[in-house]
Amino acid sequence: MNILVIGGAGYIGSHVVREFLDKGCRVTVFDNLSSGLRDNLFPEAAFVYGDIVDYAGLSRVMRDAAASGCGGFDALVHLSAFKAAGESMIKPEKYSVNNISGAINILNAAVENGVMRIIFSSSAAVFGEPRYLPIDEQHPANPENYYGFTKLEIERFLGWYEKLKDIRFASLRYFNAAGYDVKGRVKGKEMNPANLIPIVMEAAAGLRNEVSVFGDDYDTPDGTCVRDYIHVNDLAAAHVQALDYIRKNGKSLTVNLGSEKGTSVFEVIETARRVTGKLIPTRIAGRRAGDPARLTASASYAREILGWEARHSDMETIIRTSWDVYK
Repeated sequence: MNILVIGGAGYIGSHVVREFLDKGCRVTVFDNLSSGLRDNLFPEAAFVYGDIVDYAGLSRVMRDAAASGCGGFDALVHLSAFKAAGESMIKPEKYSVNNISGAINILNAAVENGVMRIIFSSSAAVFGEPRYLPIDEQHPANPENYYGFTKLEIERFLGWYEKLKDIRFASLRYFNAAGYDVKGRVKGKEMNPANLIPIVMEAAAGLRNEVSVFGDDYDTPDGTCVRDYIHVNDLAAAHVQALDYIRKNGKSLTVNLGSEKGTSVFEVIETARRVTGKLIPTRIAGRRAGDPARLTASASYAREILGWEARHSDMETIIRTSWDVYK
């Protein structure tokens, strides 16, 4: 198969590219390197520098693939959204242009050039405050930040393009992506990380003085927020399995991807101290608005329909593979 990975130089994208390459696929990466890194590009994959807000450039890379004699792209993977929830509440215009307008460009270019299978990187942020746990696919979607709103809107666009243009898609709702390639083949560190584990790794490596813990008075066993962390290799495998499902069944799907295990902020930090042997100073800060006490996924539907499982998502493996990069 011939796969276009939009955002394939990013943290998750590079792992997805590696997974498709390992399965023997031809892969082209399309990325503007605003957060992706050249260090994350693999020599076996073609690279095209471009931006999803540039419709002509998007269409050209798809058209050139069709004209190259390889039959064009069999599918594309969309991983090129901005993802900082806090920033989205301050700069909604930035997220509107890139996430929403960019997604529309991807859809229109795909339809124009006959790329009728799309794997979309969605998010648990579409759910908002949980009404029950674990969160399954039937949980009401009511995002509490603009980032989550953009992801939900893109899911709705995909549903309409399925009805009107006959595309098939998989919307993969990630919980907290973490860790690095278990074989050590991805080394590019995230730039300006906003997520807990890379921040903890930076503190362990001496790149920052401390880790801010946003609230220690939640209704959880140790007072800190509990989240569902999923290893990025497990996420990457789900992209390949989702595309296989679409090809074999001719149906779209929306699935949650999580480890189904909750880990608190303090538990993450204690695991990191044990694995790295570093002190990792912390500072208790005030709660952040919109942070629920607990978020955990039900991944039973992904197991049932894709045969997917979270094989590497224990916290020890997540921290160890992260430290192998940051140390």
